Amino acid sequence: MASAALELLGLTLCVFGTLLEMTACGLPTWKVTAFIEANIVVAQTIWDGLWMSCAVQSTGQMQCKVHDSMLALSHDLQAARALTVISSVLCVVGLMVVIAGAQCTNCIKTESVKARVVNVGGVIYIISAIFVLVPLCWMANNIISDFYNPQVPASQKREIGAALYIGWAATAMLLLGGSMLCCSCPSSGSSGYSAKYAPTKRATSNGEYDKRNYV
Repeated sequence: MASAALELLGLTLCVFGTLLEMTACGLPTWKVTAFIEANIVVAQTIWDGLWMSCAVQSTGQMQCKVHDSMLALSHDLQAARALTVISSVLCVVGLMVVIAGAQCTNCIKTESVKARVVNVGGVIYIISAIFVLVPLCWMANNIISDFYNPQVPASQKREIGAALYIGWAATAMLLLGGSMLCCSCPSSGSSGYSAKYAPTKRATSNGEYDKRNYV
């Protein structure tokens, strides 16, 4: 029962982590405009994402444009695109593997094999978390480096957007959920000894029981 509860909790965390990761992948708020000048009243705010850039006017209107060419993007954006997509695919594969080996399903009959399959699913989730953590940290490092670089104009400096924080939360859930799935063990339904039963007593031809049955 404890092992099944651990599997369910780990799978729940991994599913929520997958949803957050896909949300962060699609959001355009990986980089946002940094307000570092004396005048905080600006006409527009720039958002930079993996797939598009958006300009939010002071009136509330927003205009977005999809990136025309992937090769024209910076190296961190190109790597973030590839790694987040790979991580999302691994999360889907991990979900199918865990469901196939979960104790509440009958896809696999042997308990030991089911536990190993769940462990493999947990490893897949941990790998997917690492894949999404690398571009998040790389992007954050570049944003901070450019922010404190005096040679970068103030209009081109960016701050860490909400998508990075959502991605870090997704990474934490995937790592924690994957670790729980890796700790899954087969249920102890079969004991280490086998019960031995006495043979059935049979009556003799004269209707009496054999005395050897009582020895």
